[in-house]
Amino acid sequence: MKENKWKCRRALLIAVIMLFVSVAAACGNGNEPAESENETPGTEAEAETAPVPVKLQLKWVPQAQFAGYFVALDKGYYEEEGLAVEILPGGPDIVPEQQVANGVAQIGVDWVASLLAHQEQGLPLVEIAQIYQESGLVLVSKKEAGINTPADLAGKKVGNWMGGNEFEILALFDKYTLDPNKDLEFVKQGFTMDQFLAGELDAASAMTYNEYQVVLGQGVPESDLSVIDMNDEGVAMLEDNLFANKEWLEDNKETAAKFVRASLKGWKDAIDDPEAAVDSVMKETEEGSTSREHQLKMMEEVAKLVLPEGFDITKMGVIDHEKFKQTADIALQFGVIENPANLEEAYTNEIIEMAIE
Repeated sequence: MKENKWKCRRALLIAVIMLFVSVAAACGNGNEPAESENETPGTEAEAETAPVPVKLQLKWVPQAQFAGYFVALDKGYYEEEGLAVEILPGGPDIVPEQQVANGVAQIGVDWVASLLAHQEQGLPLVEIAQIYQESGLVLVSKKEAGINTPADLAGKKVGNWMGGNEFEILALFDKYTLDPNKDLEFVKQGFTMDQFLAGELDAASAMTYNEYQVVLGQGVPESDLSVIDMNDEGVAMLEDNLFANKEWLEDNKETAAKFVRASLKGWKDAIDDPEAAVDSVMKETEEGSTSREHQLKMMEEVAKLVLPEGFDITKMGVIDHEKFKQTADIALQFGVIENPANLEEAYTNEIIEMAIE
């Protein structure tokens, strides 16, 4: 009797164990505990949806020169691409190439000549998009100075900011066989147009979107001015471009393409609606540092460099080999770089092609 009771209890115990195993298998895989309804999502899933951080280092303080990036940020274009973008202001003590090489930022904005010089120094940088397709540098003079062509610069006092901004002007002198040490007086120009307005310079360097507008804003009629355009003279050097840290880019090509795509979208909007673009820019400027009117003029002129007349809008951001080579050749000629640039390593159109496909 006792033996039969023990057999019954053992059978019941086995049945209970089998039932427990069956229930466990149904709720999980038998080896891992099942998730409860209230359990929070795993970190892997969170990582897949978290925005990718990208920092952009500007060449200078916030202004319409960089409007496309501020529009893209303001309108959420970076966010739509899954990016968390922070735009870092530049300044006189900030070198974008160093910031990107050191990992402070992943992408930077600067002129191509400056990028070439830092590449030669060994910094791991590569251009990924050319935002300005033409140079904004001109020489401006009052018609009373009698400078109608570059050849008329002979015997004149010509200004430039120097510090890396003079090479297009030097190339212009060279084209017209003018020795800046003998045939004319080539002097350092301040960052205002005061010397020019006061008659201390016969011809002054000016960016179409900045200093030239300052002259007009001081009441000098455009009809009283003569302008020598570096693009027209065939000595232009490429300016604002986007470059990245090569080491970062190796593992983040898709992220870079998303950044460029959103930036180009911002630039197109800025060109289509300058007023709205300036709204985005003014949010980022220091109070009292600039006027809305000046920024609007700057935006209108910058638009002509990003999308020149007759330029194919589908090619925005593409790096033109011949223009890049011309920039590198001038840089070599005047000592910006000591050796010919390796164009295959200096820039790549791979990222822009990914962005616009």
